[in-house]
Amino acid sequence: MDSSTATSLWDELAGTQSDPDLWVVIATLAAAVAVVVPQGVWRLARNAITIAHEGGHGLVALLTGRRLTGIRLHSDTSGLTVSRGKPHGLGMILTAAAGYTAPPLLGLGGAALLGAGRITLLLWLATALLLAMLVMIRNAYGALTVVLTGGTFVVVSWLAGPQVQAAFAYAVVWFLLIGGVRPAFELQAKRARGGAGDSDADQLSRLTHVPAGLWLFLFHAVSLCSLIGGGRWLLEV
Repeated sequence: MDSSTATSLWDELAGTQSDPDLWVVIATLAAAVAVVVPQGVWRLARNAITIAHEGGHGLVALLTGRRLTGIRLHSDTSGLTVSRGKPHGLGMILTAAAGYTAPPLLGLGGAALLGAGRITLLLWLATALLLAMLVMIRNAYGALTVVLTGGTFVVVSWLAGPQVQAAFAYAVVWFLLIGGVRPAFELQAKRARGGAGDSDADQLSRLTHVPAGLWLFLFHAVSLCSLIGGGRWLLEV
């Protein structure tokens, strides 16, 4: 790659892109709602939320000095992230808390980038995170899911025009914001029926001696506040 090409790529990455029309923002919001609310569509789309959920566990594990040994994604949209280190302490607590909070916080960060006109940067960062996660995937279904998701980002980033890139980026961020709300309610419903005894909230309760219900409240607070804050950025209210 010569210097002029590298400079051009850097300018594209660091530069800003024009915001899409308001109708595009509203249309992508409607599309995200249509994917998250109906149960049948959600069962498939939830795989993307699981990628963000388990990626959150993995990233925080690394940031807190734990050794990440692998991530598995399953066809029932569950997942498992395994890290080595002390079975207690702040690092373990932050790692356990990162799962349910990762999708909405990623959506909030994405909304901030889109609000600043950084559409290309958002797409490239998402692609880089997916590629980094792929290295740690330890099962075939998980690898296929991440490859398909990352491949979609690559195709849009390199082959699609600015209008399509903008619509895709807004749709992804809306999906993370809205889709990040539903899992906490699903977990609450499972716990009400006596299930999910080894959920992230229950693990956090054992680690901190704080009731699991309070951790569930934290998951709700993070997801709903991220949706409100990110939505305001996207809609420029």
